[in-house]
Formats: sequence, C-alpha cells, structure tokens
Amino acid sequence: MSDFYIILTGSLVAIACGILGCFLILRKMAMVGDAISHAILPGIVMAFLWSGSRDSLTMLLGAGTLGVLTTIIIEFLHKKGKLQTDASIGVTFTWLFALGVILISAYTGQVDLDQECVLYGEIAYVPLDTIILSSGTDIGPKALYLIGSVLFFVILFVTIGFKQLKITSFDPEYAVALGISATLWNYLLMAFVSFTTVASFESVGAILVVAFLIAPAATAYLISKKLKTMILLTCLIGFLSAFLGYYLAVALNASIAGAMATVCGLIFALVFTYVRIISKKVTKVTNFESAKA
Repeated sequence: MSDFYIILTGSLVAIACGILGCFLILRKMAMVGDAISHAILPGIVMAFLWSGSRDSLTMLLGAGTLGVLTTIIIEFLHKKGKLQTDASIGVTFTWLFALGVILISAYTGQVDLDQECVLYGEIAYVPLDTIILSSGTDIGPKALYLIGSVLFFVILFVTIGFKQLKITSFDPEYAVALGISATLWNYLLMAFVSFTTVASFESVGAILVVAFLIAPAATAYLISKKLKTMILLTCLIGFLSAFLGYYLAVALNASIAGAMATVCGLIFALVFTYVRIISKKVTKVTNFESAKA
C-alpha cells in the first residue's frame, strides 16, 4: 500500500498546486511559490517563539501567515512602488528569508529549528506518518487528509470564483470596469497559493511543490487555448508526473520527489519540442503543398 499512498499524495499535491499554477502562469507570477518557500522562515521562528513548540500545526499557521503577508508585500511593491512583478518577488523573499536567518541565530541558537527540519517534508515518509484512532484503527497517512482537504477548498474556491479569476487574470482593467475588484481576487488567489504550498511543503518537500506549481501549468499553457482545458490538462499532466515519477525513482533507486519533478520537466520538454519545432515544420509542409496545388 505504501506505493499507492505515495502516488496518491503526489497526485493530490500536483492537482492542487497545478490548478492554482494556471492562474499564476497567466498573471506572470509563476515564481511566487518559490518566493513563499523562502519568505516563510520568519513565520516559523515567530510561531516557535510564541508557542514554545515545534508542533506541525503551529508551524503551519506561522508559515501560512507569513506566506499571505509575502503576497501582500509583493502586490504592494508592484502596484504602489511601480516595480515589475519579478523584482517585487525578488526583493520580498530575500529580505524576509534574511530576517528569518537573523531570528534563528539570535533567539533559537540552542534549538534544532530551521526550514528543513520543521517544514520541508519527504514524500517517501508519507506512509509512515498515519492517523491512529483511539480504538487502534489506522485510517491512513495524515498527509492524505491534509492535502485532500486543501484540494477540496482549492476546487471550491476556483469553482465559485472562476469568472472573476478568469477576467482578472486576462484583463484586470476590464474587470475593474465590470465592478470586479482585481486586487481582492488577487489577494484571495495568493492566500490560497500560500496555504496550499505551505501545507504541501510539510508532506512532499519544497522542490516538488514548486515543480508542481509551475511545470504542469506551463506545459498545458503551450497546447491549450481555453482556460478550462488548460486546467484539465494541468491536472492530467500532474497525475502522470506523480505516477511515472514514482516508478522512475523505484527503477533508479533515486529520490522520489526528484524523479517526479524530473518527469514534470521531461513532459514540458517534449511538449515544447512538439509545439515549437515539429508542429511548425508540419505547418510549413502543409502550406507548401497547398501552394503547389
């Protein structure tokens, strides 16, 4: 059953991150997930200093709060400071990460507390961390319930706000003209991105989360013309990456998260090659034959 749990967890993370990743790609904010992974360090430290505990839920709340704050600062610098989005992301996550390093060195020097030990998980350990009821019944890995709940709320959010998210992603000015607050929906999206990535970090690790947030959506973007199609393709690509990545890791006796992320990249490379090279050659040949006729 362990392989089933690992593949299922990877698939749920891929789908949850991928759905949100579609909107990040359209908004040219694909690296927000990576920024959040660095910027949450002060939240982890402050949560520990406040609670005196390294409990996962406490760390998650602290990290999630800083993740939301990160997105607010990025948006503020972009809108009010007139910085480009990538510059806003770069400035925000570097100084927040540095602040976290200072807090660790100043206040938690005698405690084993850092990003790696508290928040960054390993998907291979998912089957080992299970929920056992008072009756002694093992109901499965804790990560499945956490990520499953996150995915449910992500789907609910996108379903309810699909129209608003679509319009604000493609044309924010038109959205404002229709009376839709582009800023509000951007903050809501970033809040979901923040908590989804933070929750996923604990279960599968940072590298895999960032890969699932970007690569499947970027791949689907190359071959789809409609947003709904892009989202469905992203979910399919994410599932294939988790499934094939696991068996690649088994065959090579390598890191499961690394193999899944590698498959994401390989699928993107194949699709990119087809779209940018092969399909263009086919189009040229077809046009030449039409001209001859």
